[in-house]
Amino acid sequence: MIAHSSSEPRLARGRRRRLKISMTPLIDVVFILLVFFMLASSFLDWRSIRLSSSGQPGQASSVEGALLVDLTEAGPRLSGERLTQEELEARIADRLSAKPDQRILVRPANDVDMQRMVGLLDRLAAAGAINVALMPGR
Repeated sequence: MIAHSSSEPRLARGRRRRLKISMTPLIDVVFILLVFFMLASSFLDWRSIRLSSSGQPGQASSVEGALLVDLTEAGPRLSGERLTQEELEARIADRLSAKPDQRILVRPANDVDMQRMVGLLDRLAAAGAINVALMPGR
């Protein structure tokens, strides 16, 4: 048995008191993190894509002369010709330089995911397309 000196506090010999953990520093850290992420985040960077539906009544005449872009799993096709994304963007930009209000119809295949379609619409917008319509998938 170990002998205790008389200079040790009485509590050390008997039952030890539990230390109380303060929650205040934890709450302060959580609050600071909350403020940091609120200030660092940007909630105003939403972009919208303007689309019109070509399936509306009375728009059959506007389909004539439009460029048809098919989006398949293998890649985009412009009027039946398979192209890479860069080639498609270059051709669309070339056509739009001659006719800026050229109507472009986008027809995604049923197995194409939404992200690829939005990526194609972004590329069309980057090429300068302003008259874009979405056709039902095939």
